[in-house]
Amino acid sequence: MVSIRETAEKNSKEKYSHIGEAQLADLKKSLEGDFHYDQTLKILYATDASVYRSLPLAVSIPKNTSDLKKLIQFANLNKVALIPRAAGTSLAGQCVGTGIVVDISKYFTEILEFNEQEKWVRVQPGVVRDELNLFLKPYNLMFGPNTSTSNRCMIGGMVGNNSCGSSSIKYGNTRQHVLELKTILSDGSESSFAQIDKIDFEKKCQGDSLESKIHRCLKEILSDHNNQCEIINEFPKEEVTRRNTGYALDELLFSDVFADEDKPLNICELLTGSEGTLAFTTEIKLNLVPLPPKEKAVICAHFASVNEALKSVSTANTHEPFAVELMDDEVMNCTIGHIQYEKYRFFIKGDPKAILAIEVAADSETNLESLTNALIQDLQSKHKVIDVSIIKGDDINKVWALRKAGLGLLSNIPGDAKAIAVVEDTAVAVEDLPEYIEEFKALLDQHGLKSVYYAHAGEGELHYAPYLILKRKKIAN
Repeated sequence: MVSIRETAEKNSKEKYSHIGEAQLADLKKSLEGDFHYDQTLKILYATDASVYRSLPLAVSIPKNTSDLKKLIQFANLNKVALIPRAAGTSLAGQCVGTGIVVDISKYFTEILEFNEQEKWVRVQPGVVRDELNLFLKPYNLMFGPNTSTSNRCMIGGMVGNNSCGSSSIKYGNTRQHVLELKTILSDGSESSFAQIDKIDFEKKCQGDSLESKIHRCLKEILSDHNNQCEIINEFPKEEVTRRNTGYALDELLFSDVFADEDKPLNICELLTGSEGTLAFTTEIKLNLVPLPPKEKAVICAHFASVNEALKSVSTANTHEPFAVELMDDEVMNCTIGHIQYEKYRFFIKGDPKAILAIEVAADSETNLESLTNALIQDLQSKHKVIDVSIIKGDDINKVWALRKAGLGLLSNIPGDAKAIAVVEDTAVAVEDLPEYIEEFKALLDQHGLKSVYYAHAGEGELHYAPYLILKRKKIAN
């Protein structure tokens, strides 16, 4: 049987057989940053946090925009794909490929500008999300979207993936907070994209630059009535708030340039979620939000099944929570006996099959208690809650640490079968989530498989990690 590694190497060599080491050596000499095409570095960059693997032609760690322009020029001349990469925490193979991986995590790491009064910050794409928020904390501000990898994921990757995270029910996705993007286009020209009105849009359509051509192309596509109908009919319905990668043409269509809407057009909405396929981002201007109220509580509602937990999500959402996260028993049980996480299991009562962790916040202890009591009473009166834990203070971090621990710990469970992240970031309307998961379970049952279920139930999106034995050539029927 041919191994995954052998297949990846074969694909890479065949696709770029016209490029020799001499050409790569010349490119390396021209760059101020680092450039590698040895086997060791290529293997290291052949994967991200997913199961997908693709051996790149080379790995570049650019030092500045001049390096990026030289890489783009080389890519154009030699018909090579460039693959932007930040921390590599992607779960669906977004930053692996057979071309040149361009890693911005080493040199593009500066916080460039901050405006406390207007509540925005300008950063390079290699700034780590949590480190940015540490910088902003003394000003009582933060960047809202909060992924489970927030202590290492970078803003550039969050823009590329339109990341959301556990707090998206309150703060939305990254797309909603990107104000401006400074980019390098495919011809090596620099261009900035930000909010514009109809008059400015028409001005940008004039000229021979690639930026002008982009605006004219968008005008042609989105002014076409048939295209408008296709977008309205085929793009996700409005209730699906959790959308990650993809070309968000509908966001541009529903602007004042193309429709009778009050919303200004911002091409950043198209670039966010496009995984670096449309332009190479060098600077990002972000909207900031106030820090949440200091008085917080997490209500951990226990259920006898994942389905019962999911049925209660819509009720939880009516109480304006900051997060509604699901943990199934597979995630919780993998922490049993673990030195670091065993002590974090204090809030788990008995042997629930699922826990819905719901975070609420208020400006006073009195208001927090009212919020908490109302939420619990509502859940217990409408759903089959078997137990409840209320967590406050520093213990809240332990609950979220246990939730976040699942992904890493699941990869180390004994035996050949592993929980594999192959179905990631699929989302439906919250009210459709219970039925959707039942259909997914039925599909797994046909093959005698089971899966892990966890993450962002409050927005209709879960991570599913089926237990698979990758040593087999195919799934047993």
